[in-house]
Amino acid sequence: MVAAASVVVAAGTATGLLTALGDDDGGGAERAGPRASRSVRLDALPVSPSPSPTSSPSAEQSRSASPSPTARRATPTPAPKRTSAQQEPRPATTGLYRHPDSQVLDWVRAHPGDPRQDVIASRIAGHPAAVWFTDHTPATITARVRAVTSAGAAQGRVPVLVPYAIPDRDCGGHSEGGAPGLDAYDAWIDRFAAGLGSDEVIVVLEPDSVAQSECLSAGERADRFASLARAGRVMKDADPAARVYYDAGHSGWHAPAQQAAWLKQAGAASADSSDGVFSNVSNFHTTADEVAYDRAVLDSLGGPPGLGAVIDTSRNGNGAPSDGQWCDPAGRKLGRAPTLTTGMGRIDAYLWVKLPGESDGCRGEPGTFTPSYAYDLAR
Repeated sequence: MVAAASVVVAAGTATGLLTALGDDDGGGAERAGPRASRSVRLDALPVSPSPSPTSSPSAEQSRSASPSPTARRATPTPAPKRTSAQQEPRPATTGLYRHPDSQVLDWVRAHPGDPRQDVIASRIAGHPAAVWFTDHTPATITARVRAVTSAGAAQGRVPVLVPYAIPDRDCGGHSEGGAPGLDAYDAWIDRFAAGLGSDEVIVVLEPDSVAQSECLSAGERADRFASLARAGRVMKDADPAARVYYDAGHSGWHAPAQQAAWLKQAGAASADSSDGVFSNVSNFHTTADEVAYDRAVLDSLGGPPGLGAVIDTSRNGNGAPSDGQWCDPAGRKLGRAPTLTTGMGRIDAYLWVKLPGESDGCRGEPGTFTPSYAYDLAR
């Protein structure tokens, strides 16, 4: 693969918490560099959340062929569709759930005397972020998902969940791994969905799974897309209040029409499985660029008018580096704070899917919290 994706470094489920400094339209941020900058995802810890770093080009696939999938079963009658217009006011500030365990919170608690602690605690650790589930653990996944969703429901807040276990994940790159095959993945999704409960949750379904699918053969890609469409149907059937978003990559990657064509095959245009798309996970592109790009993708995608987009704003306060640097690039800043109220048409939420301060692999070990990097982003 050439520089064109957003690689995810598997490293653990930890909550991402951030405030944002960029303005609604991403003002002051540089335009994104080259076509790809693959976001790196994190490995999942038992119940902690953790976003993924961004990585550059991924090595050409070093994967074995996907096992032949069995016939994909259509899930039961689809649950009622929730549209992006159904965004009632939330309790507290953003209405998003902040998981109590993460690498940044661990660091804040362990370093009360560090001169950077106040800035990191208030501007990063004090904000909600996504909870990642990146390990294929069928026996425990339902309980781990339920622990997060029930805690969010008890607080009247909305958790953001990231299932990240698709087979041939990251095309054999930094975050390779996932379920051993699509049949195993389908069974894992069934168990994931069983933990969703009945309250509202946001599901950021498999970052890079659509935008990075060029590394697959046509048959493998079709099988993956069938499993992704099934995953959305299963989740929305299990929890009618769930909002499921599909991978649109980011504004510096594929053309909107090309991305939309793949998304349609993956079920993103169907109210039975989708509430829209997500973009910029683990990346740096400005909010303005992502808003324009996501709207163009949605226009090409078609589908019900309620489909919207969510944008990862965790590190896009200064936009993408002009030289295309993807690994902990200098000069980046926190983006807009996570919120369910964007004031932007068709943009359902700004989220911190990637936890700011977790390294892409240059300032620290991939996926690990690096206080110097976090401080630079937050100050």
